[in-house]
Amino acid sequence: MSHRDACLVINAGSSSLKFSVFCGAGKSDLEAVLTGQISGIGTAPRFEAKDAARHVLADGILDEVGPGDRAGLLGFLLTWMRHELRDVRLVAAGHRVVHGGTRFDAPVRLTPAVLAELEALVPLAPLHQPHNIAAMTALAEVYPELPQVACFDTAFHSTRPWQAQMFALPRELTDEGVRRYGFHGLSYEYIAQRLPQIAPELAEARVVVCHLGSGSSLCGMRAGRSVDTTMGFTALDGLPMGTRPGAIDPGVLIYLMREKGMGPDELERLLYHKSGLLGVSGVSNDMRALLDSESPQAAEAVELFCFQVAKQAAGLAASMGGLDAVVFTAGVGENSAPVRARVAEKLGWLGVHLDGAANRARATRISAADSRVPVFVIPTDEERMIASHTLGILAHSAVLSPLAA
Repeated sequence: MSHRDACLVINAGSSSLKFSVFCGAGKSDLEAVLTGQISGIGTAPRFEAKDAARHVLADGILDEVGPGDRAGLLGFLLTWMRHELRDVRLVAAGHRVVHGGTRFDAPVRLTPAVLAELEALVPLAPLHQPHNIAAMTALAEVYPELPQVACFDTAFHSTRPWQAQMFALPRELTDEGVRRYGFHGLSYEYIAQRLPQIAPELAEARVVVCHLGSGSSLCGMRAGRSVDTTMGFTALDGLPMGTRPGAIDPGVLIYLMREKGMGPDELERLLYHKSGLLGVSGVSNDMRALLDSESPQAAEAVELFCFQVAKQAAGLAASMGGLDAVVFTAGVGENSAPVRARVAEKLGWLGVHLDGAANRARATRISAADSRVPVFVIPTDEERMIASHTLGILAHSAVLSPLAA
């Protein structure tokens, strides 16, 4: 039997591990043959998988693996893949890594030295980086000969000018790495490649990309390169999100420490888990639930979110010296017509006008004929970017290790 070379893509979180398998040699011919996730890690792991046609291949509780045994869970996944994808030969694994610091401005093959540097960055992304690293070490434990590649959410933003990266803090802190990094870079990189395919006339344009989901940010891109973005030192900055507040006066944190007696751990829980849409609404962190709710607080949460998206989008237009196009992407950006409509209305003074029917239908181009600024809905594909980067790096390797002979 002839085998197709494939790349396993892993996006690891605190309680879930999302995975995809791509076949092909490069970005132009990649085919997603498998998607799925292991959810409930630490409690009751559940394994779900679908094929390229979105047909369910597996869906059930994993009783045979310890709930917190990440190596065991990855071992189960690899064994299952051997039986299910008999014509596929796994040649590499690519990981989404949230933080690359100042050191990593491009994907890199995993080595012990690289892993040690990634561990040193954990304080910059305490709720994401440890789980990214855990997946790498667990995979190395069960499949040590498989090449692994780390792809960074911060790397795309390394092209920004110094003004967009620097805090007005003492220089020694900046030199130590206290600066604005920006995140969601793999998503923005995909949009930067996809938009010129849809609208070639915008290849050199000034574009605000709205990555709106449970975690949300905006990026101002010129000619497909990051000029400015709303997230900063951590993934807390910028827009209000599902459970994160976005930009906040640092004096609030001093107040909470002095007057409320909050320590670092309690502040971290407040800022990462109890704020944002959930904190404002008291109802949910899910935009769909908020739009369906009759609660006045839910309505306020939606309005606050849309207000900040428009406000910060206008700020990015200033960073770029103008605005030539707007792109909505990610879960809320791709699927919530009401949010897109409200944001566009608030940007009307910049020449943004939507076609209501196109917006409701989630057409690719949703701007009205008289809109000075074209507006698009483009589904993102971070996993495809990771696979493309991983296979690109491994293309220079002399030996690729197969999953099965």
